[in-house]
Amino acid sequence: MEISVALVIVSVAIVLVCWWTWRTLMWIWFKPKMLEGYLRRQGLSGTPYTPLIGDLKKNFSMTMEARSKPIKLTDDVSTRVLPYPVKMLNTHGRTFFTWLGTTPTINIMDPEKIKEVFNNVYDFQKPHTFPLANVIASGLVAYDGNKWAKHQRIINPAFHLEKIKV
Repeated sequence: MEISVALVIVSVAIVLVCWWTWRTLMWIWFKPKMLEGYLRRQGLSGTPYTPLIGDLKKNFSMTMEARSKPIKLTDDVSTRVLPYPVKMLNTHGRTFFTWLGTTPTINIMDPEKIKEVFNNVYDFQKPHTFPLANVIASGLVAYDGNKWAKHQRIINPAFHLEKIKV
């Protein structure tokens, strides 16, 4: 019984198409829904996942709508500059998540939780999305891990007035 070349090529093509379809479904649907479930089980609230675009369309439309209206000097600037995060803050509280495409973004506005994130540098790693960030912005904001801990110890006395010598 001979196996023809055409049968092998068709079999390999079917396997590749199945593999590519599975990877695409994992990227577009299964992984974001799994992450959404994890975040909700941890007590965070936010918008449900929308495939591929997330909350980008809502964010963009609200920003364009806010910028199309005139603003007075006495008006709240935050609703014009960041209308979507302000709406999310009002609806979901001080800690919520939104979707940037297929990636959830957690927004923390509680000072105690922010302090916990900044003090636990090994538990909360910063995302490395822009490869030139280390070249362009090499400072405390771009540091991570040991480098962050070292520079945090260096600048920490600047935030405690009683420790500064006159």
